[in-house]
Amino acid sequence: MKKESLIMFCRVIEEGSISQAARTSFISQPAVTSQIRQLEKHYGVALFDRKAGKLKLTEAGSTLYPYAKEIIDNYKRSEEAVKSIANKDAGTLNIGASLTIGEYLLPRILGDFQKEHKNLKFKLTIGNTPSTISSLESRDIDIALVEGAFLHDEDFKIEKFAEDQLILIVSNDHRWSDRDEIEIEELIEEKMIWREENAGIRKIVERVLEENNTLDKVRSYMELSSTQSIKSAVEAGLGIGIIPKLSVLRELELGVLKQVSISGIDLIRDLWLVELPSRFPKRSMDAFIAYLKKVTM
Repeated sequence: MKKESLIMFCRVIEEGSISQAARTSFISQPAVTSQIRQLEKHYGVALFDRKAGKLKLTEAGSTLYPYAKEIIDNYKRSEEAVKSIANKDAGTLNIGASLTIGEYLLPRILGDFQKEHKNLKFKLTIGNTPSTISSLESRDIDIALVEGAFLHDEDFKIEKFAEDQLILIVSNDHRWSDRDEIEIEELIEEKMIWREENAGIRKIVERVLEENNTLDKVRSYMELSSTQSIKSAVEAGLGIGIIPKLSVLRELELGVLKQVSISGIDLIRDLWLVELPSRFPKRSMDAFIAYLKKVTM
């Protein structure tokens, strides 16, 4: 059995068809089919059900898939580990991060870390928390850095590495811009600009407002799908918003937006470092995790 056959097996599953796997691999469909048949011959079972013109994994195929992903991953890690002996820090560290972490926290940290590890390359994939955790499960990334709540699987190694404060922002000419603090009841006087309904940030804020009997009284003026769009809307004077402080440090420094505290309310969410335990961890990942903890904790 060749590793190329396992790679192709995984690619067919992830692309959804033999034809698409052939296109992305720049080889012919018969070549892909040949690789799959070699695997089936090796294991003595059918890995795909080809009835009705559709390709569907058999029970054996579903069982093999996570093992195949781990074999491929460990092969790559073995290459990087051996090469790093001759070329210190050689290799690529694949990091997955949810939006606030990937867009606002990591760029500076990765830049500073790479000054000490010049031969190391990074691949940063940014998405929401569920998609990032899914990428970790399928071993498309080495480590996940996520915010907010998610299903804690016992297969994961999970560790808090930092906290993120959610803050109330207003425009620099808003009537609250010269105040350091407001009472929570004052929020009902203004137009609230929210993230979309299922966003983690919104759920945190709604829970706190509900606990303080103000949620139903707050005027929901607008729903936007990104933190950046909320910042722009607040700056334009369309309303007020509650967003991660990490995402607005530059605007606060420049004075285009103002932070106003809510009396007695401290909106904090945890930031999580998530790994899949491995017998062969990348040395570069251990070094990065140690550096991340040093600069954030």
